[in-house]
Amino acid sequence: MIHQYQLNGYNIVLDTYSGSVHVVDDLAYDIIALYEQASPDEILSFIQEKYEYDPTISEESIRGTIAEVEELRSQGQLFTKDPYENLSIDLKNRQTYVKALCLNVAHTCNLSCDYCFASQGKYNGDRALMSYEVGQRAIDYLLEHSGPHRNLDIDFFGGEPLMAWTVVKQIVMYARSKEKEYKKKFRFTFTTNGMLLNDEVTEFLNQEMYNVVLSLDGRKEVHDRLRTTVTGKGSYDHIVPKFQEFIQKRGDQEYYVRGTYTRNNIDFTNDIFHIADLGFDKISMEPVICDPREPYALTKEDLPEIYNQYEILAKEMIGRGEQGKGFTFYHYMLDLSEGPCIQKRITGCGSGTEYLAVTPWGELFPCHQFVGDEAYSMGNIWDGITRPELQCQFKENNCYSKRECKDCWAKLYCSGGCPANALHATGSMNGIYDFSCDIFRKRIECSMMTKVAESMRAMENQG
Repeated sequence: MIHQYQLNGYNIVLDTYSGSVHVVDDLAYDIIALYEQASPDEILSFIQEKYEYDPTISEESIRGTIAEVEELRSQGQLFTKDPYENLSIDLKNRQTYVKALCLNVAHTCNLSCDYCFASQGKYNGDRALMSYEVGQRAIDYLLEHSGPHRNLDIDFFGGEPLMAWTVVKQIVMYARSKEKEYKKKFRFTFTTNGMLLNDEVTEFLNQEMYNVVLSLDGRKEVHDRLRTTVTGKGSYDHIVPKFQEFIQKRGDQEYYVRGTYTRNNIDFTNDIFHIADLGFDKISMEPVICDPREPYALTKEDLPEIYNQYEILAKEMIGRGEQGKGFTFYHYMLDLSEGPCIQKRITGCGSGTEYLAVTPWGELFPCHQFVGDEAYSMGNIWDGITRPELQCQFKENNCYSKRECKDCWAKLYCSGGCPANALHATGSMNGIYDFSCDIFRKRIECSMMTKVAESMRAMENQG
């Protein structure tokens, strides 16, 4: 399967199954587009007609380019067949082990963000904080069900996990105390709105957390419009200085600033650039997922401008990189030389199988976005998975299990999309959320283009 597109002056050709990315001239671009539908003589005739007034395009150059395309095909770099479809069937029968837990330590929050998928941290239920006993048992559950996985991940999430700060510290210390006994290594991630950040918290997070996610939507007027305190006051002025001090002390350790864009800030690149100009160099900006009736909901009509914004972002990132002022954008982090294994590319995040969410009272859900939906309650940390048939649904969910993904060039980059987003948008986790797919494909195109630009610049510097 081939995907061709033109962006920022580059003719880019992706061979889906080999992962090869080619940057070609106009002649090769046109020949590749015709290659599978026409004979060499038919291609010659079409190209000669199209380039009739271009003296640099001769029959010899056309046939030479056709031969080069044929050589790439024979080398498995163009028009490769799908070798993975049968593998997806085998993956349904695989034995899986848990390697990551999202601990919802706080079903409560000190902000009242309008677009919060977790209903201001309550997940459509009662406010609650996780006890140490539940956190301890969650660690034991992960250790008992992790099988051969040596590196285990714990995400502290909410609500606002800093509202359960004492328990967080206790859980971390308990997990660390078990590493040697079980020959495992824990990696912790912490997501915070920053309202309760202080010196003690900063020191502990920088000592123990593999990654820290800081919530900031961008410009003050954008951030404060939807991310307010329970009294309706904006949180920007309170958290930005805290975040800036935090990353200064964090040094070269992992973190990223995560924002959400809505119809209120369809020019979201200005928020990304604002965050970068504040001194943050690792940034994520996600489209809002919400009830389409909300006034800030994104719609299909917004897609042309959303596409334009991602292109603006890609070009600006290239420019800033050349000036030594580059930053990382989460959705443009694409490894074209190695990347994840094919199993991961087919199955995705592992929600419901390798990754589970734990509520403050120990209930298990496929991931944090399913929490509160009792139809997807999978069991608990004492009895384990009590609904194996539900877990099987997640095991079978991949980019080959969805008919709509069959002819999509991006399927090995999205793994069939997010099951939670599909559920919320279509009523089925096996559904396809077209809007999200459209955005994802555009981000992949822009990401590839930035990698192409980096490679071309490196070649120029070497030459």
